[in-house]
Amino acid sequence: MSHATAVRPVLDLRGIDKSFGPVRVLHDVALTAYPGEVTALVGDNGAGKTTLVKGIGGVHGFDAGEYRFNGEPVRPRSPRDAAALGIEVVHQDLALCENLDVVENMFLGRERSNGLALDETAMEEAARRTLASLSVRTVGSVRRRVSELSGGQRQTVAIARAVLWDSRLVVLDEPAAALGVAQTQQVLELVRRLADKGLAVVLVSHNMNDVFAVSDRIVALYLGRTAAQVRTADVTHRQVVELITSGRTGDLGLPA
Repeated sequence: MSHATAVRPVLDLRGIDKSFGPVRVLHDVALTAYPGEVTALVGDNGAGKTTLVKGIGGVHGFDAGEYRFNGEPVRPRSPRDAAALGIEVVHQDLALCENLDVVENMFLGRERSNGLALDETAMEEAARRTLASLSVRTVGSVRRRVSELSGGQRQTVAIARAVLWDSRLVVLDEPAAALGVAQTQQVLELVRRLADKGLAVVLVSHNMNDVFAVSDRIVALYLGRTAAQVRTADVTHRQVVELITSGRTGDLGLPA
């Protein structure tokens, strides 16, 4: 997709700082995510990825910098604020309830009712429709308990739940970290379909093969700073690894 000035980023972070006490975790970070694209966020352990994701999702407030969503300056102060804007973060722990079924998990905290009773039919239909729109056929019955699902199926439910709420931006934190090859492939295909539906997707991953398979852009963090924001097609595996490990590669990256 070519990005003339006509395409406005869904998420535009600039000059982001965040400290915890005396420890500066993020310094002058920039990250831009466009509709219809997967932006991979990469960096070593301790680079600041988790703090950045929590800030985007309203768990932490940023100390300084611009946070723009759909072109407007925003300051989400809680995950609820972020969700109201259209931001869904799928954390590594997924936050699914094992003892509930797929439908109950997808509507957790946002149940639909008709009068006093829960509208089970409407919720079940919406869950089925959302899974079908993402071409998900791996879950089976939407009335299966989450405890019976595989890791890949659980990840699928968590991602579908994010889509159910008309999100504009979905942030996925290491969605394939604990999965085998076949399940990873299913999840990556699902990530791509989210972007193809017009959402902006931020994918946090340490797996370079996954990053190059599915992303349009890469943002590399190094010691709490943005080393580079690049189109995936313009860099090699080796260059991205160098950005992650040393903050620069050739002419690209942080000043020496």
